[in-house]
Amino acid sequence: MTELLVHKFIKDYDNTEDTQVRTSYGILTSVVGIFCNVLLFAVKFSIGLLLHSLAVTADAFNNLSDAASSIISFIGVKMASKPADEEHPFGHGRIEYIAALIVSFLIMEVGLTFLKSSVGKVMHPEELAFEWIPFLILVLSIGVKLWLGAFNRKLGNRIDSKVMLAAAADSMGDVLTTSATIISILICRFTSVNVDAYAGIIVSAIVMWAGFSIAKDTLEPLIGQGAPRELYQKISEAVEAYDGIVGTHDLIVHNYGPSHSMASIHAEVPNNVDIEVSHEIIDRVEREVSKQLNITLVIHMDPVETQDKKVLEVKAKVARVIKALDPKLKFHDFRMVSGEEHTNLIFDLVIPREYSKENAERILQQVIALMQEVDSRYQCVITMDKSYVAE
Repeated sequence: MTELLVHKFIKDYDNTEDTQVRTSYGILTSVVGIFCNVLLFAVKFSIGLLLHSLAVTADAFNNLSDAASSIISFIGVKMASKPADEEHPFGHGRIEYIAALIVSFLIMEVGLTFLKSSVGKVMHPEELAFEWIPFLILVLSIGVKLWLGAFNRKLGNRIDSKVMLAAAADSMGDVLTTSATIISILICRFTSVNVDAYAGIIVSAIVMWAGFSIAKDTLEPLIGQGAPRELYQKISEAVEAYDGIVGTHDLIVHNYGPSHSMASIHAEVPNNVDIEVSHEIIDRVEREVSKQLNITLVIHMDPVETQDKKVLEVKAKVARVIKALDPKLKFHDFRMVSGEEHTNLIFDLVIPREYSKENAERILQQVIALMQEVDSRYQCVITMDKSYVAE
């Protein structure tokens, strides 16, 4: 059913990096969510009125609130697809994260409401009555919500959409709450033991935790997170694959929505190559890698020594010293400037994120001292640096 809907309503559905295709996926999942939840509301509300069942009627309005979540998702996806304008030169993609955040709060609200109701039943127990029609409606509701959750999760993973994954979690939360109700009814019917309230407390905690987890995952790109290791490798390997590029470092990725990222990276080029030749290579890499990875890439060119044996020998000594102190340490932009009385060794030292200020300073002094033991003329001019790649 999922693939049938995708093939029927989404043109060029395989091109998930395209903004319009992503928007079509978001609209499809939102419309399907609205349709399913409104349908469940209409069926449950009608039967609730016929049977005078408050439980079925209350569950109907829960489905109506789920339809509201789908509407929020729909609005968020549509607004996120708006092109860049004068006030928002990087587009509106982050609105999708905000929509997912709103849905996550709705999930937590459902969990909190269910918790209050469960605690109230612990304090004031109510007898559970078994009726076939409401029971079968609950079972049907679970089937619909299971499919809807799987539908949102599958397509959300396909296009890396936070708001669709939040909608999937919302559906699965409903599955948990309704399943707890069904299990409690069956236990009470066959054992006369009423565990409804206690099951409700456990399920409500699970639902609230799911909402909190979604909020946390959604806030990370809004606050600013390090580049994923996989993306770091893709960009670095793509840039270093070109002739004339001998290495890369200082990669920074800024996320402006699931389909729009901007990255900057330093590319090392041989210092004995004409600068115009290297600049032409850098321009070509920017254009081609940007198109290949669907990002906006800016490259800073760093000339490095590749021929002078003396410089390379000293660089290798620095590498051994740094590795001996901590294998996690890295360095780049190495230059050696020789004078009559001393030789400056100039480089950037990349400090692991977990280092305190005191530990970083201690490592710095150790590197300086050890290199002077190698040769008393060596004066290290070190710039402390940090990685912007997620661990």
